Amino acid sequence: MTHDLVSRTQRNLDRIGFASLPKAIASSGEPGIRRFVEFFVVTIRNKNTRLAYAHAIRQFFAWTEARGVRSLDAIEPVVIAAYVEGHCGSPPTVKQHLAAIRMLFDWLVTGHVVQHNPATSVRGPKHVVRRGKTPVLTADEARQLLDSIDTSTVIGLRDRALIGVMIYTFARVSATVNMKVEDFYAEGKRWWLRLHEKGGKQHQVPAHHNADQYLDEYLTAAGIVAAKKSPLFRTIDRQGRMTEATLTRNGAFRMVKRRAAAAGLSRSITCHSFRATGITAYLENGGTLEKAQTIAAHESPRTTKLYDRSRDDVTIDEIERIII
Repeated sequence: MTHDLVSRTQRNLDRIGFASLPKAIASSGEPGIRRFVEFFVVTIRNKNTRLAYAHAIRQFFAWTEARGVRSLDAIEPVVIAAYVEGHCGSPPTVKQHLAAIRMLFDWLVTGHVVQHNPATSVRGPKHVVRRGKTPVLTADEARQLLDSIDTSTVIGLRDRALIGVMIYTFARVSATVNMKVEDFYAEGKRWWLRLHEKGGKQHQVPAHHNADQYLDEYLTAAGIVAAKKSPLFRTIDRQGRMTEATLTRNGAFRMVKRRAAAAGLSRSITCHSFRATGITAYLENGGTLEKAQTIAAHESPRTTKLYDRSRDDVTIDEIERIII
């Protein structure tokens, strides 16, 4: 490889957490190396997916190298099946790793690096989910959390607004923290929220009157109403002053943990809990699954159902129907 290609390759590997090329890829020559790097930096646009797939591929090649498999031609279906069979992760994790391996080899096949995809015939573990595991707040608990936040400071107003947006729009934390000021906008007599979802999709949702109020009070206190292109949710420095930096997902996660603990709620609550909390409250109050799916921007109603905990409770009256 030329010096420039080596430098570009290493920079891209650093981006996805590879200290060096897997030996099987390095031995495939320049076309294989180029194709391997392109798989991550060209075909996968979502940063989180890219990192997850890179982790899966890194783990797979480390496993094969430890067993003396150091060329792409030596990776046969039985090798991948053995990796899947011996994987210590949960079924969803194993399925994700297999999907990453299958996609990588598809990319190598279309690039004429290998002749066939050895992962095509390998089946992953069966995994059927009918009920989500995300911790959910009741409507009263959600109200308790929102009311517990001290809104005499801009950080309190920001945190209440952020949590409110996630609850009232069923939004993912990534879509929420990546909003710009201009993504809270007026159209006619209503205010709307524009969310930037996975896959580059934009999703517009009418602003609930509570979310409308929370955002209006936060924006006014922060003094960023006119900064349309700037981040909506920003970090706060140690002096309590708002910066121009975007609040990260991890920053939002830590904030939610602190706020939940201060409100006396379960420490298991996460940012994703608000998605499930909003969907459950909506369905409990007569909302339809189809509309919930639309608000949440889910591709399938089956996904939306996983967030619905309105039918979780089994009453003692139902148990007493077991007459023996």
